[in-house]
Amino acid sequence: MTAQRLRSFCLGLAGAAEDTPFPQAPGLTVFKVEGKIFAFCALDELPLTVSLKCDPEEALRLREAYPSIVPGWHLNKRHWNSVTVGELPRRMVRELIEDSYDLVVAGLPRAVRLRLDRP
Repeated sequence: MTAQRLRSFCLGLAGAAEDTPFPQAPGLTVFKVEGKIFAFCALDELPLTVSLKCDPEEALRLREAYPSIVPGWHLNKRHWNSVTVGELPRRMVRELIEDSYDLVVAGLPRAVRLRLDRP
């Protein structure tokens, strides 16, 4: 998966937006839904790595199973994994992004979740 495909996939999720909110890290892009971050990525760096929110137990399982999935860099390592994109199947990367997005959406107020579910 390329940086452009990763960006397109993230932005294709309902209500998703892209931002660069950290002046001290101008190359760091974040993808948010309703102002809550579900992915961090330096789109211009190689290897392409994305940090994604994850269920704590699943995060540990993934780290044990895949060397390219490590605790989130500069993030709460219990809830975030950093994933080297090119070392995993594209489908798996998409599923991990969707899982991160779903975790964030699940924490939003019910009215907002319902609005996001509408086509």
